[in-house]
Amino acid sequence: MNTIEPILISHTIEAVKELYQGEIQASQINITATRKEFDGDFTLMIFPLVKISKKTPEQTAEEIGAYLLKHVEAIENYNIIKGFLNLKLQNAFWANFLSAIVTKENHGQLANTGKKIILEYTGPNSNKPLHLGHVRNMLLGYSLSNLLSAAGNDVTRLNIYNDRGIAICKSMYAWQTQAHGLTPDTAKEKGDHFVGKYYALYSKLEKEESEAKGIKPEETDIAKACKKMLLDWEAGDEQLIRLWKEMNQWVYDAHQVTFDSIGISFDKVYYESENYLLGKQMVLDGLAKGVYYKRADGAVCVDLTADGLDEKVLLRPDGTSIYLTQDIGVAHQRYEDYHPDRSLYVVGNEQDYHFKVLKLCLQKLGEPYADGVEHISYGLVELPNGRLKSREGNIVDADDLIQGVLEIAAERTKEQGKVDSLSATELQKLYRTIGLGALKYFILKVAAAKRIVFNPEESIDFQGNTGPFIQYTHARICSILRKKEAAPIANNTYEFNELEKELLSLLYHLPHAIKAAADAMDPAIVANNMYELAKTYSKYYSAYKILNAEDESTIQNRINLSKAVANAIKFSLNILSIDAPERM
Repeated sequence: MNTIEPILISHTIEAVKELYQGEIQASQINITATRKEFDGDFTLMIFPLVKISKKTPEQTAEEIGAYLLKHVEAIENYNIIKGFLNLKLQNAFWANFLSAIVTKENHGQLANTGKKIILEYTGPNSNKPLHLGHVRNMLLGYSLSNLLSAAGNDVTRLNIYNDRGIAICKSMYAWQTQAHGLTPDTAKEKGDHFVGKYYALYSKLEKEESEAKGIKPEETDIAKACKKMLLDWEAGDEQLIRLWKEMNQWVYDAHQVTFDSIGISFDKVYYESENYLLGKQMVLDGLAKGVYYKRADGAVCVDLTADGLDEKVLLRPDGTSIYLTQDIGVAHQRYEDYHPDRSLYVVGNEQDYHFKVLKLCLQKLGEPYADGVEHISYGLVELPNGRLKSREGNIVDADDLIQGVLEIAAERTKEQGKVDSLSATELQKLYRTIGLGALKYFILKVAAAKRIVFNPEESIDFQGNTGPFIQYTHARICSILRKKEAAPIANNTYEFNELEKELLSLLYHLPHAIKAAADAMDPAIVANNMYELAKTYSKYYSAYKILNAEDESTIQNRINLSKAVANAIKFSLNILSIDAPERM
């Protein structure tokens, strides 16, 4: 597809040279879409040119506008608003643009950058279910991987399991002493919920002993037994390793059910248990090089005070590792596996400090990939008091959340009264499409840094800035296209109305929105751009006839425009991992 900006920029450079005998770089020229309230398609900011022209912004805009009108065939006219030059393009430009994209299902896909990116998200523990916080992490991480791919990058999706350590031993100890051989199968319970109950039970047992004996929790017999279990595990106790593998597998299998249910995947899964020794060795190598130091109590530390932080322990006095230690090892292993240009971690903002430390530790080791380590931070997600309840305490399980939105989706869809012709199987698929679309869109339309209060009732609405509204817009267009197909038009002379030009402008700038979203690491830009497109098309559908327009040329142009909008919505929904239904 030919774009107009390079043409406008090159002629602006020529205009400055011819009119003012000056020179300006392409990077200094700012061209954007004209704001809705003004007449025009593209706006050229004049203020950077004033220093060269030595004239007022209005005079400069008038002279540049006249030059561009004369030399750029696509320009129809121009107007000036307070130092901004608004350029209106001829219908022929938009007709050619529409013809170029009407059969392209991936309009918005950017050219290959040659960059390799690895992206980690989810990062659960292997002793409990996924919860509401993981849902935001999964959706943000997976959509970012799609977004960065759409921006032309080679993206590898990664997960890591925190599958070892004292927390894992707690659930193992409680199961070993309290379960009497019960398994998820015999208990008829999903594996992660089953194991999670024993993790919660450990805390209850430890608290009871602590209170009964009047001692600290870490002084209880239970705590000592659990610590011994960890030491035995690290020493390679075969029976304990077998139990550890069995219980972890219960959780892995159960988590995969949740991943499949919400519609995310990974290219590779790493495990802390396979990388923590590498991390320990790298820390010891850093100690030998003098990058790190040993404290009087035997702990290996790094001094980050010169970097605005503080002292950080990398190995405990007893030689055991911490999360940071294994992250150092995993970072190195991933570089060996993929040699990426960038290594991204999608983790909540409570870990901002952790990732600053990780990057500095790798930089001090002189690792070649250290500068490419980036933390994609995000805010908390909460639920208002409502119908979605947790199984245990105040933590809402991902499975409960998914089931809850599907139930609400079924209720709301039935209220619409348009599903009588669908089979039971088709209905269940539709409820899942709408429910998951509502959940994903509600979370992803909010910038990652912001806190979210996810309201399931508000998310499933067929009007407003919601997933179901956008899905319905796509399905409505598909209904039109089943009656008449889109087809490019040669020598198109159709005069587009203002709403059609608004839609064409949104379509034209879709690649710009993809690039802006990828640069900002923010799928919300894609979500909200898509909503503007769906909202504008809905207004257009209400205002103009499409299949029953006054002549064949008008009908075909409106069909083509509808097809291009449907393609753009589907492309954008796919980035957010939301299905684009053809019937609703």
